[in-house]
Amino acid sequence: MLTAPVAIAQTTTSADSITATTVQGAGADKTRWYDKISLRGYVQVRYNRLLETNPQLKTEYDKSVGDKGGFLIRRARLVLSGDISERVYLYIQPDLASSPSNSSLHYAQLRDAYFDVALTKKKEYRLRVGQSKIPFGFENMQSSQNRLTQDRADGLNSALPNERDLGLIFYWAPAHIRERFSELASRRLKGSGDYGVFALGVYNGQTVNRAEANNNQHLVTRVSYPIALKNGQIIEPSLQAYTGTYTVTADQLSSNAIKGGDFKDRRVAASLVVYPQPFGFQAEYNLGEGPEFDPATSTIKTKPLEGGYAQAMYFFKVAGQAFIPFVKAQYYNGGKKSETDARHSKVYETELGVEWQPMSAFELAAQYTISDRTTQDARNLNNRQHGQFLRLQAQFNF
Repeated sequence: MLTAPVAIAQTTTSADSITATTVQGAGADKTRWYDKISLRGYVQVRYNRLLETNPQLKTEYDKSVGDKGGFLIRRARLVLSGDISERVYLYIQPDLASSPSNSSLHYAQLRDAYFDVALTKKKEYRLRVGQSKIPFGFENMQSSQNRLTQDRADGLNSALPNERDLGLIFYWAPAHIRERFSELASRRLKGSGDYGVFALGVYNGQTVNRAEANNNQHLVTRVSYPIALKNGQIIEPSLQAYTGTYTVTADQLSSNAIKGGDFKDRRVAASLVVYPQPFGFQAEYNLGEGPEFDPATSTIKTKPLEGGYAQAMYFFKVAGQAFIPFVKAQYYNGGKKSETDARHSKVYETELGVEWQPMSAFELAAQYTISDRTTQDARNLNNRQHGQFLRLQAQFNF
């Protein structure tokens, strides 16, 4: 069978800008994929050892902190996103700089891969299917591209290390509030993005990029509303909770003498955000219970946990360049379910710093950290380290 030849025509306004691409033939026009999908990203490069007082002080979140730490590409993210149909939105984000161990750097790892299916034309009701951030906590959902401090606070991030999991989440927000969420997500206002006024979801519960290890999925719910005041200030209170069963698997144990298994994993949290116009404030706190190493019996038990943080910031400009000084204090006392032996952790930490944004494509942050961290697992029953160090981070946005 013979078919009519197909000709590709491109209309441009300049040598490097294609404004329309059509396929001519069979009497129909088809939009090319690159008219629907956008590509963006950012890269963060760090050095953490200036003014260091204790090289034995380390963290699980940044493996370049402490002894033998050096320069580190902390994140190298690429985001493919766009509306692939009138009611289906695509979001895929790999990280090209994951560090699975202290000696291994720059491994590619999937962070996000989800689809939003709009249930109405206004897209006020959505189903999110795939691997995505779980709606628990404001800072957990705030992009690292926007966050002021270099790492998230232990208190809430220990609930969802890497913030993501596989599941199905329902989101609802009125159209005008979705627009407000979009405006707040700018780097100046440091928003978290659009995670709805109401969220209800089910997810595996073993944390990101780990296979499900039991027959019980986690349930999560969240209510959050950005309130616009007459003076232009916006405040956003939130309540959230999750419950499920977490399995401490064999690869998380330091020896065969420690037993893993299934443990209750549930928390409730409250958040309050005052967006920096020019003064800003964030505070979050959570309570719950989860797996935790017990040094008295050298076993893992379901034990209570609690922790949170408070952060103040101030936005101002000098000669068109943005500055945001900040101070943050955090506390956590409880288990770290995804770490070795679900190790017990007690954290007191204060961070003082400033973020400088001379242009949209570049940011430089300096942060002085005063830390007192105690961890307990079967290999080290009482590892307490305290010290101070200056951290620098260059971020490139594209």
